[in-house]
Amino acid sequence: MGTRIARVLTHRPAISFLITLLFLAALVSLQFLRPSTPFPSGSRKLRLSADSLSPQHIGNTLRRQDILERTFLLEWALRSRLSGVRVKPGAYRIYAGMSQFDVLRLLARRRQETVRYVITKYRTPEDMAGHVGRLFACDSSEMIGFLTSPDSLAGLGLDTDRVMTVVVPNTYELYWGSSSGDILRRLRQESARFWTEERKARAQRIGLTPEQIYVMASIIEEETNIDSDKPLIASVYLNRMRRGMTLSADPTVKFALRDFGLKRILFGHIDRAGTSPYNTYRIKGLPPGPICTPSIATIEGVLDAKDTDYLFFCARPDLSGRHAFAATEAEHFRNARRYQAFLDSLYAK
Repeated sequence: MGTRIARVLTHRPAISFLITLLFLAALVSLQFLRPSTPFPSGSRKLRLSADSLSPQHIGNTLRRQDILERTFLLEWALRSRLSGVRVKPGAYRIYAGMSQFDVLRLLARRRQETVRYVITKYRTPEDMAGHVGRLFACDSSEMIGFLTSPDSLAGLGLDTDRVMTVVVPNTYELYWGSSSGDILRRLRQESARFWTEERKARAQRIGLTPEQIYVMASIIEEETNIDSDKPLIASVYLNRMRRGMTLSADPTVKFALRDFGLKRILFGHIDRAGTSPYNTYRIKGLPPGPICTPSIATIEGVLDAKDTDYLFFCARPDLSGRHAFAATEAEHFRNARRYQAFLDSLYAK
């Protein structure tokens, strides 16, 4: 009996230590599993760029932005090789009531939030870069660097003139952490899907490539908002190209001068645009690239170009926004005089 009691007394410190250890483990687990968000409802977004993925940086960001109150155990777990967690740049949605363990699991599973990238109309690559910089982790300087880099674009089969032809206005879902290359690759893929065999056949019918259709559509996009006029304006440009005439499109001069506020194009503007490949008063054929990102409706308008003998168009003498079309110069001058008389009457009032 005495020997048995002695053994119990001998092992009591070890048992006490084990109990204490188990208690501390339970306490740590409780802290790791208990809700740690300071906000009672809703959610917050955690954004992690490529240079902010260290455990300390993640912890500091979570606390500084009042997303989590406690991050010590999360940081420890991220440092531990046992967790095997490799955090990826991106945006993560943290909901009220989440624990440090929940956040660890979220980062481990890489369940990122996507960004709705809504493209309507860009006139220049700089416009696109500025928009991307406001939505994604990559800033505008990184994006414009990619858009103007022949080496970067070569990997996508593009060049600095044609790069914007893959930007089909639409709504896309992309990860916030997407790089410039990621965004361009996605747009390249979506452009390839857009140009179905049926659309390619329609382009071939009028003797243009998909890229040429896009460039012509970009000019027409700047000419009119009236969808029913677009196939007719396309017919004018096609007829002028077939006859070896210049397009003489005012919007291309605005683009050459980077002055999009011009209301009327005068001879002085054409002279200033000089031999720019975008000055279609001097250079025959289509410019080397688009002057904006045309809507799908405008691209369809070019693909549906009418078979006409029109060579000219000008605004109608009303406020409809529609155009008067002509096959001869004399008829065009009559239409132009009517429109000028209409403007004079408006200003006289």
